[in-house]
Amino acid sequence: NNHRLGGTKTKLDPIPRLILIPDVGLISVGENKQSAIITADIGEAWVETLLAAESIGEFFPVNESETFDLEYWSLEQAKLAKKSTSELNGHVVVITGGGGVLGSQIAKDFSNKGAEIVILDLDMEAARKAANFSSKHSICIKCDVTDKYQVNQAFHEIILRFGGLDILVSNAGYALQGDMSEIDEKTFRQSMEINLFSHQYMAQKSVEIFRTQDKLEEDKSNLIGGQLLFNISKQALNPGKSFGAYGIAKSALLALMKQYAVEEGANRIRSNGVNADRIKSGLLTPEMIKSRSVARGVTQDEYMSGNLLNLEVQPSDVSNAFVSLSMMKKTTGALITVDGGNVAAMVR
Repeated sequence: NNHRLGGTKTKLDPIPRLILIPDVGLISVGENKQSAIITADIGEAWVETLLAAESIGEFFPVNESETFDLEYWSLEQAKLAKKSTSELNGHVVVITGGGGVLGSQIAKDFSNKGAEIVILDLDMEAARKAANFSSKHSICIKCDVTDKYQVNQAFHEIILRFGGLDILVSNAGYALQGDMSEIDEKTFRQSMEINLFSHQYMAQKSVEIFRTQDKLEEDKSNLIGGQLLFNISKQALNPGKSFGAYGIAKSALLALMKQYAVEEGANRIRSNGVNADRIKSGLLTPEMIKSRSVARGVTQDEYMSGNLLNLEVQPSDVSNAFVSLSMMKKTTGALITVDGGNVAAMVR
């Protein structure tokens, strides 16, 4: 048909957009959730039209030549040529602790790059607010990330809703305090559960999905792979008094990030982390900021900007680091520091 028109038309994506599976139903396919919804609407309208036609006569679609003229109409070609695509268009991103200040900002910034957002959090009210803040298609799932059963159930729902996974932002954490010489075993174990083992549960399940998505790909150069992004902490490099339970778990998390980079690089699965400090969030509360500033004899503003650049680090600064890492296709095992400059927490 293109030869009939002098070979002037640009070939469209030939991948089917509607799939009918007996005893399952109609599945719509799209580069993102919005396009899949539009395809589903068209598919349902097509079914109704066909059934209506068959109820009074017979249904005959237009022939191949006429279909080509419709699909390759010059104005439609011009519209498609102008279509712009965001860097992370259609990428499915799961964010743990997504209902918090930082998690919410991460969700928003990934959504702005075209990603589909899934927020995991125990606080469903906060999770819903974060989902609505990021985009109208974002979803939230209640999940205790320290519970392997709930983690598996959450991923099951994610697969049903989106069909796959591209990026994990393992962000959930909590700073439990106490000197190591006096801390009780229960508190220490709680810190390890939320600040280390939960990240392992999420990463392990994500890697399982990443591998499954590439299971039938024989050409290693075509692997989809995936990304593991961990929210670590300056405590992993620069431990603070009375934060041993937190810092020890975060040190182990840093090692976990590197281990996944070593073991999964051949599968095109990248593993990186962000090392942030002094972010106003659920970890660094107004009460904690006040007590620390008093202890240091400085104002709260001076405490928050107490770094080499004399600038307060905002949640958006940390979020930008996660987004940037997600697009650094040849970087793995890296730790990006976002703290305004702290010599004691420098990697080298």
